[in-house]
Amino acid sequence: MNTTERKNADTLRIGAQEFSSRLWVGTGKGVAYPLMRQCIEASGAQICTVAIRRIPTGEKPGEMMTDFLHGLTLLPNTALCYTAKDAVLTAQLAREALNTDWVKLEVIGDPDTLFPDNEGLLEAARELVKDGFKVLPYCIDDPIVCRKLEEIGCVAVMPLAAPIGSGLGIRNTTNLQIIIEKSNVPVIVDAGVGTASDAAIAMELGADAVLMQTAIYGARDPLQMARAMKAAVEAGRLAYRAGRIPRKLYATASSPAEGIIGS
Repeated sequence: MNTTERKNADTLRIGAQEFSSRLWVGTGKGVAYPLMRQCIEASGAQICTVAIRRIPTGEKPGEMMTDFLHGLTLLPNTALCYTAKDAVLTAQLAREALNTDWVKLEVIGDPDTLFPDNEGLLEAARELVKDGFKVLPYCIDDPIVCRKLEEIGCVAVMPLAAPIGSGLGIRNTTNLQIIIEKSNVPVIVDAGVGTASDAAIAMELGADAVLMQTAIYGARDPLQMARAMKAAVEAGRLAYRAGRIPRKLYATASSPAEGIIGS
């Protein structure tokens, strides 16, 4: 599928798999598993991220997080990894534990901002691609870094909209638009979404999907927010495909000037 076909497709293709939903949801924040599942179902998400280093180890069968994720495509991530070595090891553990070669690659460079370490990210991506993984890297909203990740062989890029969990929304629409226009792989906007309008803007820019977690589980009513996010992603995608009108400095009458009834 070439870039034009991908941008206009009804479904989202990652590698050889296709998905009807363009909203991805995380599984953290300490939310109760039954509510987590309800929110995922309300959002329509088909892909869920799972932080391998945060999965509780003392849970009983039938009460484990993965028991509430049946029927979903799991995307393990390497959250809390601060070196390329740790990220690669965590990805390999995830492949064994969840029987998947997909990984959302995170190599964090700073504990306060949780911004990615570009050098470590590129190093880990090279090693994991060589090892047969389908790598989806969480990265800074830098078109050059995204290009390098694509050239390495990542199946998608996941630039942040704002710092993880900040709810600030898209802080740099220009960079995201450049990334989207230049990328030959899917672009999933990751981190920083706060409300439905943020998700809609990301999709209107032409993003292939949006990933969120805190925006849903941290809302006053998570279930209602999950429904709002589903509608926002769908509306933003429709608006992108429809094509917005050009911005103009002055007004343009919506009714023709000809045939006006005289006074």
